[in-house]
This record gives sequence, C-alpha cells and structure tokens, in this order.
Amino acid sequence: MKAKNRDQSLSDSRELDGSYDQLTGNPTSQSKKTIKQRFLKLLPCCKPSTAPSIFCDLLYNLFFLSMTDSVEDDFELSTVCHRPESMDKLEELTKFTKKELQVLYRGFKNECPSGVVNEDNFKTIYSQFFPQGDSSMYAHFLFEAFDTNKNGSVSFEDFVFGLSIILRGTINDRLNWAFNLYDLNKDGCITKEEMLDIMKSIYDMMGKCTYPSMQEDAPIEHVESFFQKMDQNKDGVVTIEEFIESCKKDENIMQSMQLFDNVI
Repeated sequence: MKAKNRDQSLSDSRELDGSYDQLTGNPTSQSKKTIKQRFLKLLPCCKPSTAPSIFCDLLYNLFFLSMTDSVEDDFELSTVCHRPESMDKLEELTKFTKKELQVLYRGFKNECPSGVVNEDNFKTIYSQFFPQGDSSMYAHFLFEAFDTNKNGSVSFEDFVFGLSIILRGTINDRLNWAFNLYDLNKDGCITKEEMLDIMKSIYDMMGKCTYPSMQEDAPIEHVESFFQKMDQNKDGVVTIEEFIESCKKDENIMQSMQLFDNVI
C-alpha cells in the first residue's frame, strides 16, 4: 500500500512538472541543466545594482531561488508532504500557462522536495546568492510576504501566486504587493523605522563587495529620499495611496516594473 502511494505521488509529481511524456509514460529527454538554460533565457538583463529598486532586486533573486542546483538530475519526489493543486487549477488561479508553471515547479521541488519551505530553509537557499553578505533579514521579510496564510511555511501555490502578481499583475497589483512587503507590521502604513529595517537588510545582503562602495549612512539617506518623495502630507508615514501615486510618477520605478512584463 505504501509503495502504491509512493508510486502515485511520483506519478503526480512528474505530471506537475512535465518531467515525463504523458503519452508514453517515459521520462522526457530534457535534463535539469536544459530546463535551467531555458528558464534563464526568460530573464531580462537586470542584475541587482547598488541602488536597490522595488522590483529589480526582488525578481532577480526570486527566479534564481527557484532554479538552484542542489540535487542530481535523477532526483525524484519520494517524500512529498504537500502536493500542490493541479497545474490546470493553478493555471486558472494565476496568470501563468501550464508550461510556465511546470518550469517553476521543477525548480521549486528541487529545493523543497517536501512541497513546502519553512523560513530557516528559505534563508539557507536565499543565502546561496549572496555569499558576500548577510541575506537573512531580507529573506525573513520576503518570506513573510509570501507566507500569506501565516502558517510558517511557503508552498508552491504561495510562491506562484506571489510571482503571478509581481510579473503579470496590474501596476496597482504589483505596487500593493511591494507595499505589503515594506509594511512590516501590516498596519496600513510604512514608517521610517520599517523602511530603515528594509534598507539595512538590503545593504547587509549586498555586502561590502559593491562598486561604487557604499557608505555606512547609505540606508538612512535612502530612507530620507524615500519619504521626501512619498510622504506627501509630511505626517511621518507613507500610506498605500501615497505609495502608489508616488511610484506611478517615478519614471525609474515604472521602467523597472516594465522590465518584467515579458519575463516569461
């Protein structure tokens, strides 16, 4: 009985990520390396810069988070604790096609064979991309944004729902998601303290190996610049309305968002 359940789980997993031919039942000829190469071709040239933007750093890191090389090509899903919705269902609920979801799922299950990732594992995975810095705090904030159910774990559904908003949502959808990331206590406004925590985490993540080198007071200067632009009534906090209106007027932010209109 256990073997049968395991076989069914393996079959379900292969169907989800497209790793076998549904007509013959045999594995496809695409290796993990090929999948990754295909996936990387979807990315625009937008590596993180020394001036953190709302979306460029976030998306660049999220995609590589889902495509790491920590397992063998013949890895199979034998310890699934959480099986995601069918790809047809996820296709209905997100703005991704079934093929796009399969690529994303293949990368996700490589790092998260149980079907979910907790915060500690999320931080470990994320740290691989920033060996020169400390990404733990930024990864914590990012994890909180994806853990919409607040159950201490991020499932594949959570992951693709977030990506669907960021990549395929309207301008307002994307800005709402970013605002939620920055609004740490979820009280509907961003304070200078919250923004400083975010900025410090980004600069800590980037480390000292940047060009030009960053000054120690750079996070504070960034926060002051942020509030000068966005705190329209000068009451010391930025509301969602102020945030969205100010972002829409900022040419650099709008351009950074448009980079991802055709990522996948």
